[in-house]
Amino acid sequence: MEIRIGMMNVVRELNFEVNDEDADQLKADLESAVSSSTPLLWVTDRDGRNIGVSVDQLAYVELGAPGDRRIGFATE
Repeated sequence: MEIRIGMMNVVRELNFEVNDEDADQLKADLESAVSSSTPLLWVTDRDGRNIGVSVDQLAYVELGAPGDRRIGFATE
């Protein structure tokens, strides 16, 4: 599942993928981190990389299926 995280005062968003079974756990971890004022949340992506997300600076989180990446002049 593709995860997109927007941070306040940052132009680029953070994009990474997690396994589908880990997406619900990530959502629960994000909700608990925001409610408990945890300063940093560590996430492991599909490739095993660890990503630290500053919970205080979250603008939005988008969870969804990875879209097909079109290149060129696609009409459909």
